[in-house]
Amino acid sequence: MVSSATAAGPLTVEPLGALSDNYIWLVHDGRCAWVVDPGDDAPVRRALQQRGLTLQGIWITHHHADHVGGVAALRAATGCRVVGPAGEALPEPVEPVGDGDAVQALGHTWRVLAVPGHTAGHVAYVNEAPAGPRWLFCGDTLFSGGCGRLFEGTPAQMLASLDRLAALPDDTRVCCAHEYTLSNLRFAHVVEPGNPDLAAYTQACEARRARGAPTLPSTIGTERRINPFLRCREPAVRQAIRHRNPAANSDVEIFATLRRWKDDFR
Repeated sequence: MVSSATAAGPLTVEPLGALSDNYIWLVHDGRCAWVVDPGDDAPVRRALQQRGLTLQGIWITHHHADHVGGVAALRAATGCRVVGPAGEALPEPVEPVGDGDAVQALGHTWRVLAVPGHTAGHVAYVNEAPAGPRWLFCGDTLFSGGCGRLFEGTPAQMLASLDRLAALPDDTRVCCAHEYTLSNLRFAHVVEPGNPDLAAYTQACEARRARGAPTLPSTIGTERRINPFLRCREPAVRQAIRHRNPAANSDVEIFATLRRWKDDFR
């Protein structure tokens, strides 16, 4: 759980474990709450009851069942708003949003970013906080140490989406939807074994998991230093990728080779 006070008022952001390895992000001000990608309603109901919160709304990043499975039950129980990407098949009724739209919630403005790749209509949400912490809810686009599989989008789309997220301020907290970090870091070490930031981050994440704590949120600055999918233009990473596919020359070809490498990694 991370708490932060901003000019718009204090927010607490907590990952709620769900299903096998999902996180449902709970955002609240001590009275009212929003949740991100509730694939199961039960963890949300428990958290609301334990903390005495009223659910005002749900943000959806994409249509996969492990992100929307609890939406209908939560809406029926609370009458909350549901906001999600236009063009994706979601549990209606949903307030459709697209790139550049703004959602007012908990006293903050949350900007919608189109980040296609994992799915065709995937979006992320980031709060506009010029004087305080910035939170990014990125679903399955960016993971700590990795990125989402390309189920519907192209390598070019995913690379552009990741570039867009990587351009956010370094202190932006990265709230992704799965506890994939240690698995991703094992792959990252194969790609860039000489990265000292990666070694230190891996040790810290292993310690968190050993005591039962989440590895998340990460930060954009951390991901820029350790995540091979944000580092595929770095010479050492590029060299490792081209060793597997010497024909890969463009940024998109390099990225596509890296994503295929990760798909086959065990």
